[in-house]
Amino acid sequence: MNQIKSFCVNHDVLTPGIYTSRIDGDITTYDIRMRRPNHPPFLENAALHTIEHLFATFARNSTYSNKVIYFGPMGCRTGFYFLVRDLPPQTAINLIIEIFRKIAFYQGEIPGAKAKECGNYKEHDLNGAIWEAKNFLPVIENWTVENSQYKQ
Repeated sequence: MNQIKSFCVNHDVLTPGIYTSRIDGDITTYDIRMRRPNHPPFLENAALHTIEHLFATFARNSTYSNKVIYFGPMGCRTGFYFLVRDLPPQTAINLIIEIFRKIAFYQGEIPGAKAKECGNYKEHDLNGAIWEAKNFLPVIENWTVENSQYKQ
């Protein structure tokens, strides 16, 4: 079998940030890397789950909602994938930064965190999600397209 592209990224040199993982026609996948791979601590499941709910909700309610395809966690618990269609790279990066700012200061109910809305509704941590977003913001606040290429 062919090795998938995300396994071809050198995880030994990957640091937190926003990276262009792949471009498939009009769809771009962004690697939102919040933790350095293979260096614990990793994202806690409950905080990761809450970030997923908040980010997806904010993205799908943004000006660019019709361009959002998917947002979800990496199994390794070091970050997320964000897929968009026909969105200029710097616009996508700015949207990611804007959403993490919203998460960092969010107060309220976690969207989609009721039993009828979520398959694991009890495993959420809003304070953990806020803490993660606040700690990630200094890394990405001035991120540009030039920063978004993987290092070899």
